[in-house]
Amino acid sequence: MTILVVGSVALDTLKTIHGKRTHLLGGSAVYFSVAASFFTDVRLVGVVGDDFPKEHIDFLEHKNIDTSGLTVVKGGKTFHWDGEYGENHNIAITHDTQLGVFAEFKPHLPEGWNTSPYLFLGNIDPTLQLEVRRKMKPGTMVAMDTMNYWIQGAPAELDKILAEVDLLIINDGEAKLMSGERNEITAAEAVLEKGPKAVVVKKGEHGVFLCVGTVCFYAPAYPLRKVIDPTGAGDTFAGGLMGYLASVQASPSDEEALRRACIYGSVMASFTVEDWSLDRLKTATREEIDLRYNAFRKLMHF
Repeated sequence: MTILVVGSVALDTLKTIHGKRTHLLGGSAVYFSVAASFFTDVRLVGVVGDDFPKEHIDFLEHKNIDTSGLTVVKGGKTFHWDGEYGENHNIAITHDTQLGVFAEFKPHLPEGWNTSPYLFLGNIDPTLQLEVRRKMKPGTMVAMDTMNYWIQGAPAELDKILAEVDLLIINDGEAKLMSGERNEITAAEAVLEKGPKAVVVKKGEHGVFLCVGTVCFYAPAYPLRKVIDPTGAGDTFAGGLMGYLASVQASPSDEEALRRACIYGSVMASFTVEDWSLDRLKTATREEIDLRYNAFRKLMHF
């Protein structure tokens, strides 16, 4: 089953304790799409300038990601993020953000794409998220992400889109900010009251917390000996989660499928952080993913 993803496509400059890299392929829609492509077909909607290397588009298409919805603006500059991670991989320090053509991003869905059975709305203006959501045919399973900027700056607009989505994927700080609750359980429950059927709360290296109605589930992060670059881990998690759900045609209320999807999401994120940008996902295979998934299950079994 096909997933439509709408979000950012970027070029990143990044520094970690392992060194510095420039003009890395990045953006929420990219990390999500590549992770999801291991499970199902993906359609990507985004915008870049003509400075965006063709090799990156070729890579996405090689992963069977349909880039017909990727607009290339002649003479425009691609969204660029310059950031740094220190010893704490959960904290990103932003040195510079150049929105470029992303500042005027108006999602355009190619003909027929509104029939996609699964939709993921990346971290963009909630007004744009709502516009895309309302273009979709009835029955679409809709998941979304957001961030502190929109939670604090556009709460009314955010509440409108939350009332029309099935699944919200956010981190623990965002859940607490959105709900006004300090406890992650009560925070997730308060967010559910805004409309989503399920909420997934990402906790970085401490795992993930899922609430579906009155049922909650916790899973740790996949243990790794070394983390090179944590950029895009959350978006990769979302891609793995949604990719799995689409592959088994799961509904947003399917608790068992959501549990398994959370594990697959964590597995995909574990690959991403092992190398710079999407380099590890370029070499990963579905066999490796399933082996790590099974190892994860044994790790949690008692």
